[in-house]
Amino acid sequence: MTSPTSRVAVTDAAAALLRQLTAQHGKLMFHQSGGCCDGSAPMCFPVGMFLTGPSDVHLGELEVGLDDPIHVWISEAQFEYWKYTHLTIDVVPGRGAGFSVEGPTGNRFIIRSRMLDDAELTAFGLKPGA
Repeated sequence: MTSPTSRVAVTDAAAALLRQLTAQHGKLMFHQSGGCCDGSAPMCFPVGMFLTGPSDVHLGELEVGLDDPIHVWISEAQFEYWKYTHLTIDVVPGRGAGFSVEGPTGNRFIIRSRMLDDAELTAFGLKPGA
C-alpha cells in the first residue's frame, strides 16, 4: 500500500486496525517519535490532537481504504537518522504507546524498517552508496 517512491508503508493488519480506529476517533495521523516516553514508537493521534511544526518532516501518506489517507510525520532530528530508511507501520499484540489511540485495544503499532534501495535513494535525491 505504497507508491514506488514512498518512504512509508503499512501492513494489512495495521491498515485494518486503522480503519477501526478511524471509525471510533475520526481522521488519524502518525508522528514517529524519536525517543523519550515510548522509545521510537509510531504514535497515532486524531487529526488536530498533535500539532506538527516547522521541525517535522512529512514522510508520506498511508492508503488504508478510507476516504482520506493517513499522513505520517517524523521529527526533523529523527529524520536525519532515518533518511536512508523505508518505514513500514505494523501492529503486534501488546500494550500500546501511552498517548497513541491504539493503547486500549490490546495492540501496539511498531516500525519495521529496511534500507532504501539505489532507485529509491536516487528518487529522494540521495546518493547511492553514501
